[in-house]
Amino acid sequence: MSQAIKDKAHGVAPYIIAIREDLHKHPEASLHEVRTTGVIAQELEKDGISFRRLDPTGIIAEIKGKKPGKMIALRADIDALSITEKTDVPFKSENPGFMHACGHDTHTSMLLGAAKILSGMKDELNGTVRFIFQPAEEIAEGAKLVVKQGGLEGVNMIFGMHIFSTLTPGCILTKPGAMAACADIFKIKVTGKASHGSMPEKGIDATVAAAAIVMNLQSIVSRELTPMQPCVVTVGKLVSGTRFNIVSGEAEMEGTCRCFDVEIHHSLPGIIERIAKKTAEAYRCTAEVEYTMMTEVLVNDPEATKLISSSAKKVVKSPELAGEAQMMMGAEDFAEYTTHCQAAFASLGGGGEAPQHSDYFWIDENALETGAAMYAQVAIDYLQQS
Repeated sequence: MSQAIKDKAHGVAPYIIAIREDLHKHPEASLHEVRTTGVIAQELEKDGISFRRLDPTGIIAEIKGKKPGKMIALRADIDALSITEKTDVPFKSENPGFMHACGHDTHTSMLLGAAKILSGMKDELNGTVRFIFQPAEEIAEGAKLVVKQGGLEGVNMIFGMHIFSTLTPGCILTKPGAMAACADIFKIKVTGKASHGSMPEKGIDATVAAAAIVMNLQSIVSRELTPMQPCVVTVGKLVSGTRFNIVSGEAEMEGTCRCFDVEIHHSLPGIIERIAKKTAEAYRCTAEVEYTMMTEVLVNDPEATKLISSSAKKVVKSPELAGEAQMMMGAEDFAEYTTHCQAAFASLGGGGEAPQHSDYFWIDENALETGAAMYAQVAIDYLQQS
């Protein structure tokens, strides 16, 4: 069966590449993937695959096997980034200011390729394959939208995959447990009292208080958390003051937190708020904290990971291309699904040089048939064991 899947994937490779290049030319922002959704719908209709549209964008499709059984979901994200492309490929973005710089165009085309493969194998499926073409991954809203609109109803297991341009082309890597970090955003507003710079005693300096908050936040990692668990607290933006000779009355900062431990993740909002408010108080200021938990830690289910590792070994072109992934501080909103059902995620090597989110992002398209084969093989392997 595995060789048959590889052969079928090789056969549809030109189709996958053509779809990918079309989508790459027409990238669309999160929750505005109107054309992309239309292309997906058109291709599913051609293969006679039933589907429904999500609101406002995205699609859920299904293939029911000849025999009853469990349901596995396969997920691909479809949105692009607000980046101006600088590559010179003939299918470069025609939408100014937007680019598929994270590879979601490849995910979409590979999943369409897998749907085409599996649509011709209904008699061999013991159960149902659901295809989730998810919008808005880049703003961490798409997975929640899918769940809210019933995308996981009846699903026993979900599998997702992300292409990584700098990995060896065609490799498939995964690991049990935490694989991708959570991603949160915090905003802190510090309020003091403005005064002339020559008379600081007449004011309450928000800049000094804000600077102290930035420094004290660094003690979270060094003094509050175990060194056995990686964590990042970054203040990426700090704005304070209006003029060189005025003691600032207000300061605002924005930052992000990343970690691999769910318990630590859920403790961070309280820690950030305590440090911000108490530090501001020490400098006679006040602080308001807005903390948004965008994505959860992506934790792969051990049994599901064992299954997809086995599937990977069947579809890679040589055994050493199936291996163990490293944890990544980058976030992935597939993590939302892991809190609802059995789930596992993998990385696919893209064979490029520029990293994700680069305006020079590029991948070796020969890797796409391996990705499509992986989607299909995971579905078959899971339903055969159920």
